[in-house]
Amino acid sequence: MIDWHIVCDFDGTITRTDVIDSILQRFADPSWEAIEDEWLSGAIGSRECLSRQLSLVKATPNELLGFFDSVEIDADFPDFVDHVVGLGASIEVVSDGIEQGIARILARNYVSLLPILANRLRQVDHNSWRIDFPYSSDACRAASGNCKCKSTPSSKRVLVIGDGQSDMCVASTADFVFAKDRLAEHCERNGIAYARFDSFAELPALLAKLPSGSAANAAAFVLETSSETQELFHHV
Repeated sequence: MIDWHIVCDFDGTITRTDVIDSILQRFADPSWEAIEDEWLSGAIGSRECLSRQLSLVKATPNELLGFFDSVEIDADFPDFVDHVVGLGASIEVVSDGIEQGIARILARNYVSLLPILANRLRQVDHNSWRIDFPYSSDACRAASGNCKCKSTPSSKRVLVIGDGQSDMCVASTADFVFAKDRLAEHCERNGIAYARFDSFAELPALLAKLPSGSAANAAAFVLETSSETQELFHHV
């Protein structure tokens, strides 16, 4: 496990719900949903989607902080972080969400030393906001606010953990993927090597089953596993 770099999504992966969707549902004009449909259909990238949606939010800083403090995470995520760090792997939270919210939510759950690569919320006036994209790329194939592919080092094998559309591009170039929800469906449709999961409590055992060699070795590894494990590992 020592030469793996883990790219871990936040919204819907570490958290049980999508934080930005919850902000929009609570604080934004309902027209945000039509913008969301444009993004889901592929008509626009997440950078344009988030810019337009966050401009619709009307909330004071205290209201947003109060909301962030209500967000729950997968209770097993802190132990998972300790586990992978102990194995010598590197791990980053790489999200198309909001850096300030992610940092506050993780710190409240005693996870405060992880690198966070995410978009940044900026206050326009007392209750209006815009979003900046420090990790965007004009070359991003998905036109994402945060180009997750930029976070993958060439010197290590990459393990992606995620759940949705913002993870699909980087999943296609990863050495392996732990996926749930829409990302798992995407991996299944596109022949991407992945294992399905529901909770971080499952991941230490799945990590232990990952081989230390190349993707070709991963294919051989899956063929040698039990039928139970073969149900978890797909298209390697």
